[in-house]
Amino acid sequence: MNADQIAAELDSIRRFFERSTSALEETDSGFTPAEGMFTAAQQVYHVAQTIDWAVEGFFGKGWNMDFEQHDREAREVASLTEARAALARAFENAQVIIRSQSEEQLQSPLAEDDPIMPGKVRSSIIDLITDHTAHHRGALTVYTRLVGKVPPMPYM
Repeated sequence: MNADQIAAELDSIRRFFERSTSALEETDSGFTPAEGMFTAAQQVYHVAQTIDWAVEGFFGKGWNMDFEQHDREAREVASLTEARAALARAFENAQVIIRSQSEEQLQSPLAEDDPIMPGKVRSSIIDLITDHTAHHRGALTVYTRLVGKVPPMPYM
């Protein structure tokens, strides 16, 4: 995949996520199905965090493996509005960084001893973002149903 294709795929992923979770309102921010789980707002923020984490891992200083800190940061988020803003920034930043990469850079592999994606070409960032975002999109549609709402189909 080239940079334009990855950017287009990021747009698609973003639209699917936003549509799937659009029935959740600010008043649903604190909903969680069980004690200890992320709230709706924290789930959305976690998706944003992971996009930023992936961009840094593939194209920046490397993977920040302090997952306890990531968890603490996500648990501080109490607003869907705030979480959605973070998600928008994460998608936008990912597109800027990816569009700044040459074809050669996108096809260059990570090190064989990389702790997350050993030997994968950098363009495969889209696979990580797609899978992770879809996972949380699905979880949030369950949250939506548990608060008594119907999540819209993401692909329409």
